[in-house]
Amino acid sequence: MRKVKLFIAMSVDGYIADKNGGVAFLQGHEDCLENESTYSEFIKNIDTVLLGWNTYNQIITELSPDNWVYDNLLTYVFTHREQQDSDKIIFASDNLEELIKKLKGVEGKDIWICGGADLVQQAISSDVIDEYLISIIPTILGNGIKLFSQNDAEHKLKLINTITNNGIVELNYIRR
Repeated sequence: MRKVKLFIAMSVDGYIADKNGGVAFLQGHEDCLENESTYSEFIKNIDTVLLGWNTYNQIITELSPDNWVYDNLLTYVFTHREQQDSDKIIFASDNLEELIKKLKGVEGKDIWICGGADLVQQAISSDVIDEYLISIIPTILGNGIKLFSQNDAEHKLKLINTITNNGIVELNYIRR
């Protein structure tokens, strides 16, 4: 069965973006070192990515305006804005929990919740995340967009792996 995975990075103090929504801090402590991460292995087992409008908009306007970085994945962008779907990008206003249930019922690889914070919060509240892969970036931002906000309930996790490289600590949890 397909799994829903959160693969995301945050500062040491829990922010996924600075106060202006910027993500320039997402690097290790040595700029000149090639950053080996688990992303290349992670993405091999993914065929569907879910993201919110702000994350999508940041990718197409700032991070990668010339090409869609998830071209080989089916992408669902959660928004209430009227947008035209394409072969690979579907603009969804569906209930996240219902869409995930539908996607898990279809043959395929795993499903990646990419961001942003509102979508992640909905996924946590709905308890649909099977695996949490969180990279801790060696930066304290002080403020910005928090990954975790107040939850309605406690969610217990089990640590299954850690990796460190270039000051970045990657934590891998599953639900208990």
